[in-house]
Amino acid sequence: METTGRRDPCSTASLAILSGGLYIAFYVLAVVWRDAFRFLFNAQFFGADVAALMPQQLTYGGFLGTLVGLIACAWVVGFAWAWLFNRLAAQRAP
Repeated sequence: METTGRRDPCSTASLAILSGGLYIAFYVLAVVWRDAFRFLFNAQFFGADVAALMPQQLTYGGFLGTLVGLIACAWVVGFAWAWLFNRLAAQRAP
């Protein structure tokens, strides 16, 4: 069986799920072990103190709104990436 290498744009939920899972994991780490969160979050930015820019208190509505926005944006980016991949693959295919 020969594969064409095409991607299904509607199967981009894995990027959205991964992004949401990482957001929840970082949030739980920030609540449970604040120092480890600051170290890990700052390590992503080569030691720059960007964790200090985070709000000290996060409301439930802010958490939920950010989570929904992050998942929606990740899904849209994954969908656009798969669509672009399919367009470029169709041009290249004989």
